[in-house]
Amino acid sequence: MTNSSNFHSADSSVAGGRSTGSIAPSADITARQSAASSWLWNKDLAPIPRAQRTWGTYNYAALWIAMSVNIPTYMLASAMIAGGMNWKQAIFTVFLGNVIVLIPMLLNAHAGAEYGIPFPVFARSSFGVLGANVPAVLRALVACGWFGIQTWIGGEAINTLLFAIVPGWNHPWLCFLGFWLLNLAVILRGIETIRFLQGVTAPALLILGIAMLGWAFTKAGGLGPMLSAPSQFHSFSEFFAFFIPSLTGVVAFWATVALNIPDFTRYAKGQREQMVGQALGLPTAMTFYSFIGIAVTSATVIVFGHAIWDPVAVLSHLGNPIAVVIAMLALLLATLNVNVAANVVSPANDFSNLYPRKISFKVGGVITCFIGLLMQPWRWLSSHGSYVMGWLVGYSSFLGPIAGVMIADYYLVRKRIIATDALFEHGGIYEYTRGFNWRAIGALGAGIAVALSGLEVPALHGLYPYAWFVGFAVSFFLYMLLMPRAGNSSPSRATARV
Repeated sequence: MTNSSNFHSADSSVAGGRSTGSIAPSADITARQSAASSWLWNKDLAPIPRAQRTWGTYNYAALWIAMSVNIPTYMLASAMIAGGMNWKQAIFTVFLGNVIVLIPMLLNAHAGAEYGIPFPVFARSSFGVLGANVPAVLRALVACGWFGIQTWIGGEAINTLLFAIVPGWNHPWLCFLGFWLLNLAVILRGIETIRFLQGVTAPALLILGIAMLGWAFTKAGGLGPMLSAPSQFHSFSEFFAFFIPSLTGVVAFWATVALNIPDFTRYAKGQREQMVGQALGLPTAMTFYSFIGIAVTSATVIVFGHAIWDPVAVLSHLGNPIAVVIAMLALLLATLNVNVAANVVSPANDFSNLYPRKISFKVGGVITCFIGLLMQPWRWLSSHGSYVMGWLVGYSSFLGPIAGVMIADYYLVRKRIIATDALFEHGGIYEYTRGFNWRAIGALGAGIAVALSGLEVPALHGLYPYAWFVGFAVSFFLYMLLMPRAGNSSPSRATARV
């Protein structure tokens, strides 16, 4: 993120940038004025003009490196070691999961780069101008949960840091509240603070990870002993039973951003830049930083006699107070960066979409902070099982169906053609039934119900570990069955504006 206009929204008078058809200038101006006067519009949701789309391949690769190098990535991989995998099995699971989630990521990214619109506005084309609030709020609540988790991790880091300086200090809840207030202050200063944070924190956490790897290498007696811990599974069936929810957890890890990726690709110079940047950045960065978590956690088995999957706990064993302080400061800055970039941008836009005239981006960010407190993040981090099976797999049952509906609608129903002005209008082609496309909402509900059915129906218990995949498939195919009878025509390329 190198351009100061990266997070500036478009002015209403130039929201379209260019037209793919022959539309008279007077009609174009009238349409812009109509959109700007609608309560469905605000400057944060307006399409970004072509002239202000400045992100290149490097920006998207750097974005993924910055967002992937974080503590939850480390914990995702370390949870697999704690659950019984060896290092090869864990690395394979992480890489495969990130390749899989890259597919819906790139599919949803197309609309953002093509039309300059954020996720909640994109969702209006499939769910309706009011119905889009349903997937937007579901996605926002997941992001709020992640915000809470990252804030709890930051609070733990502050507590460990102060313990190294002040003997006897142990006030994790006070530290949690302090870090929460720091996040709130950054949000109130504006989203452009991400540029500064990314510039200094991603390298800091990468250096910290490599330092932890060096510490583990020394303590365990070399790379061979570090990675010598065998798999705890005695048969393929035992391994597979743990592999599937772990794979779903990896997919779910970025299934949130796979939906709201238009929030970022709306700033892309073109499709090639965002596609290549993401394809290079996501699998590579996630697999590399996951390896650090896998190797260090494997080493803790040798050094301490049991797997320690929490990096804050590992760092607290460094022994040297100065090293602990430096490590925790680096961790704090990086956690703050990821929290704002990955867990505030999307829900702030989503909440703004609820009432665009009254809820700005900053107000949406403040709402995110408070809901993050209510999500009780300490519960999800109580064990590696709660983190993977409870949190990651659990929320994937909501996100998979949303992706299924949106991808089916954009590629198969609308053939990638959207009339952007109509996304901000009542009574237009995306009005459906009083603002709701009940076919989309029905397909979404069915996908969620089937994905979660394994929690309540013993005979379907095996579906839950596949929650994201099952939910996506059910909603995708059901939507395709329902929509041909919807009777709502898609716009032609002559009426689509980008």
